[in-house]
Amino acid sequence: MSTIKTIGIDLGKSTFHVVGHDFSGQQPYRHKFSRAKLLQFISVHEPVLIAMEACCGAHWLARKCQEYGHRVKLIPPQYVKPYVKSHKNDFIDADAIAEAVTRPRMRFVSPKTEQAQLGVVIRRIRTGYIRERTAVMNRIGSILTEFGFSFPRGHANMKRLFQWLADTGQQVPPLLIFELRNQLDHYNELNNKIKEQDQKLETLNSGN
Repeated sequence: MSTIKTIGIDLGKSTFHVVGHDFSGQQPYRHKFSRAKLLQFISVHEPVLIAMEACCGAHWLARKCQEYGHRVKLIPPQYVKPYVKSHKNDFIDADAIAEAVTRPRMRFVSPKTEQAQLGVVIRRIRTGYIRERTAVMNRIGSILTEFGFSFPRGHANMKRLFQWLADTGQQVPPLLIFELRNQLDHYNELNNKIKEQDQKLETLNSGN
């Protein structure tokens, strides 16, 4: 029977620092793994409690650990900091994670399912499109201001941009019309992308 009671993993993009604590709280095991070697390690290790900070990549790795029969606890990073000893490095962080998970009043984050993670990704991309669309709208307004136009804000006005310009009765340089057309096309493309993300979310939610 293994002497390891808990394993703390400090996550990296390509390397993972692992510290094992025994039943007396000592640290009989520490090792650095590549991603592939880490998966091989946890696949053959007898089931233990594995702890990680709830950060990028943690939910995917938590699911992999669970597939191999381990119990997994994800800890918000701010709750790990009090257990970091001496100067910070990756093994010290892993050691702090392994210690923090044993504290009776520790708070944890539930590992996300793949479905839930996909929802997060779709929303994140949608938010990016919305920010980019707002930037395009502001850019169009700023460009027009430089040429003496006070273009009113709002999506309804964006839809009738060129009609609005015609209604002003002012002369508009042809090259300015060309640049505005490109910006409006980009705005419309972003609108379509946002709608696509909405449809993906509807499909994802309907499958739950």
